[in-house]
Amino acid sequence: MPPEITQAPKPKNESGDLLRFLVFILLFAFVIRFFVVQPFIVSGSSMYPTFENSEYLLVDELTSRLSEPKRDDVVIFLFPGDSKNKRYYIKRIIGLPGEVLDIKGSDVYITNKEHAKGIKLAQPFVRNNSYNNLHVKLKDSEYFVMGDNRSASSDSRYWGPVPRNYIVG
Repeated sequence: MPPEITQAPKPKNESGDLLRFLVFILLFAFVIRFFVVQPFIVSGSSMYPTFENSEYLLVDELTSRLSEPKRDDVVIFLFPGDSKNKRYYIKRIIGLPGEVLDIKGSDVYITNKEHAKGIKLAQPFVRNNSYNNLHVKLKDSEYFVMGDNRSASSDSRYWGPVPRNYIVG
């Protein structure tokens, strides 16, 4: 009887498995970093006491793509006055598209479909009021943003509304 011959088992390719795993992890990290979360460092005191200078933030970019920003949301956006769009600002949304804002001293009044006679906004997060008198009508894709530390904030009171497509997270 002739001897039986069996094929030897193939050795496991552990280095190939490790390489595939590393490629998967790098791809996953790339997708998370560039499409879901972006790191930012707060510069300045315009959002004090909500956020302080040099505070490190991880900003959710996905939510701003899937839903519309709401009043009182804190958003990161490209500065509308920068033609190269390289500077990011952090501010709180005060006015929504289509609304009319009247700022009288430190009080903000909003007129919209639900409040045809206007309503005074409650702003418990505001520190260091500033005193402005301003009347603004927002277009359909514009947001009015202000810092929480009003006296130290460069915001929509000075350079106008923020277009929706400038909001990144």
